[in-house]
Amino acid sequence: MPKTTSTYKSRKQATPQIDTSLGHLPPQSIEVEKRVLGALMIDVDAFTIVSELLHPETFYDPKHQKIFHAIQQLNIKELPVDFISVIEQLKQEGTHDEVGAPSYIIELTDSVASSANIEYHARVLAQKFVARQLISYASTIEGKAFDESSDIDALMQEAEGKLFELSQKNMRQDYTQIQPVVLQAKELLLKASQNDGGMTGVPTGYYKLDEITSGWQASDLVIIAGRPAMGKTSFALSLARNISVDYGEPIAFFSLEMNNVQLVNRLISNVCEISGTKILSGKLSDEEWKRFDNRIPKLLNAPIYVDDTPGLSVFELRTKARRLVREKGVKVIMIDYLQLMSASGMNFNSRQEEVSMISRSLKGLAKELDIPVLALSQLSRDVEKRAGAGNGTDSKIPQLSDLRESGAIEQDADMVLFVHRPEYYRIFNDENGNDLRGMAQIIIAKHRKGSTGNVLLNFRGEFTRFANPDEASNYIPPADGGGEFRTTSFQDPFVQSGDVSPF
Repeated sequence: MPKTTSTYKSRKQATPQIDTSLGHLPPQSIEVEKRVLGALMIDVDAFTIVSELLHPETFYDPKHQKIFHAIQQLNIKELPVDFISVIEQLKQEGTHDEVGAPSYIIELTDSVASSANIEYHARVLAQKFVARQLISYASTIEGKAFDESSDIDALMQEAEGKLFELSQKNMRQDYTQIQPVVLQAKELLLKASQNDGGMTGVPTGYYKLDEITSGWQASDLVIIAGRPAMGKTSFALSLARNISVDYGEPIAFFSLEMNNVQLVNRLISNVCEISGTKILSGKLSDEEWKRFDNRIPKLLNAPIYVDDTPGLSVFELRTKARRLVREKGVKVIMIDYLQLMSASGMNFNSRQEEVSMISRSLKGLAKELDIPVLALSQLSRDVEKRAGAGNGTDSKIPQLSDLRESGAIEQDADMVLFVHRPEYYRIFNDENGNDLRGMAQIIIAKHRKGSTGNVLLNFRGEFTRFANPDEASNYIPPADGGGEFRTTSFQDPFVQSGDVSPF
């Protein structure tokens, strides 16, 4: 009940009459807003406690939005904050009369005795603000859903984008004392010391690459980039095969460029060492049919989960990835490729801004799920335009500046790998005279947790496979075209083998 009749009348005039039987008031708490603003003006340290939680729009009352903005500006200028300085700041901003200063400002400071509970009250306001945003988004989507002319697919994308944007804006992680982090690092170090190979992450299947990286590391965003025809998709599929078929680790492969059948056909070509042309035509030799029958069970039982959703949005990816990690224990996520993804439902001034948002989201996803995320990326045409002296070996090597559409990709990535085939540019020898025919270079151009380097691999384009340099192929095509199958000296003829694709 109001204390006096005059107070009741003044509040009645200030607040519009609302028939609550016809709807709901938006989530808000005017009294808590007053307490927070009052506390901010009586305690010089209070703003640092709530600065990450509160913004002017967090407040429901427009007057309170203007008052908080004035307090915020004073803190930015590192000026004292009290009721006098706030009144002066409101005068400078031209909102003095709108908020009823100075009487209302004095009333706010008189209404609180301390700032003891300001963090709790600030969290209450932040939650109510998020609730209002959810209601606003839901109302907008509901209105469009009733419009029969709306494109439902586009509307779904917009709804997903808005929810993702809201969740990103409100993700906050508190600081932690260093002790538990040190203990976690110590545990990882002890685990690595017990591993003869020094492997701390998911093995790639390529020993020179594993020497530099110690495997794909948890929470890392790894960018695998290359120009068209370098074979980055084939490299990704060879990695998927090594990780899942040879080491039994569950992976998820999101293919935005090929459908599931095309993707699996290339995996069959890789595992069974049968050319893609023959798989498409179905004209296999007896030996190839035998090899197919012998090896296909390995692929059938591999924990590989494929998704060919076209135009996959970052929100969809996040939702699916969470479920795959929770239900299937997925250890690595692979995306082919980054530039085909979208951030539907969000507004951007340019494609570069959208790609930057996608890149940041992929890094956030890797951290959230604590698994490596491998994303393929296109390179710009600058590689083709560069000319060099001599045989041009150096001029065609990709550079970090060649990453297409956004410098944010380089910034967000923990590791950047380039797939480079000098032979494609008719470069057959390196600077030391080594033969580069039939070879592919995996160039580690950025490595946040270790050294960079250059790993040389064999490739067999017809099988979409990369292989370690000292591995012999199990298949020898003789002159008569009949084909011969042989077993190498390795324990598992499939381990760490694979060839790059010319596609």
